[in-house]
Amino acid sequence: MNTLEPTERTRLRRKPGRGSFDVTVVNAILDEALVCHVGFTTGAAPIVIPTTHVRVEDRLYVHGSAASHMLGTLAKGIEVCVAVTLLDALVFARTAFHHSVNYRSVVLFGTARLVDEPAEKRRALAALIDKLAPDRSAACRAPDDKELAATKVIAVPIEEASAKIRTGPPLADEGDDAALPYWAGILPVRLARGTAQTAPDCTAPPPPDLG
Repeated sequence: MNTLEPTERTRLRRKPGRGSFDVTVVNAILDEALVCHVGFTTGAAPIVIPTTHVRVEDRLYVHGSAASHMLGTLAKGIEVCVAVTLLDALVFARTAFHHSVNYRSVVLFGTARLVDEPAEKRRALAALIDKLAPDRSAACRAPDDKELAATKVIAVPIEEASAKIRTGPPLADEGDDAALPYWAGILPVRLARGTAQTAPDCTAPPPPDLG
């Protein structure tokens, strides 16, 4: 499947020209983002929790402590909304009204599923570690049975989702605004890795592919 089918929940109503249902586009944004926000409702109130995630084929995985309230709630098989955003630039205009940001985002809807099959659970956790650095799961001890039991993993199918992207300069000023003596343009914003800092009790050198 190369294109996701739009639904009432994923159809873009505001600036639909910025939207995309291309699976390649959606997956690329999910893969680059290091943090997602998981939204769900309980009997008391709606909740949104930031967490790490990883995509494996057509599923998105999140994990955490077996005692996590969020994961315990999701394990019941409820509907969730997952959102990720990549900020690419600040957009400056001559007028306050036309200031904006360039971004790439995905909003995903689906039914959460508890991953209780050990092999799938281990694959998902290894993929989460490998997202930090290539092949990192092979360069550390894998979870033992006790640690695996203390960890919950939740899967959400990537079937109902859309991407939204803004690129380029600010909207062109018109009339008297075009002559205003203020700078207009974009300021790129990037998430960059710094220099690795070895733990005080570690004697091994940092891997060369962390940067």
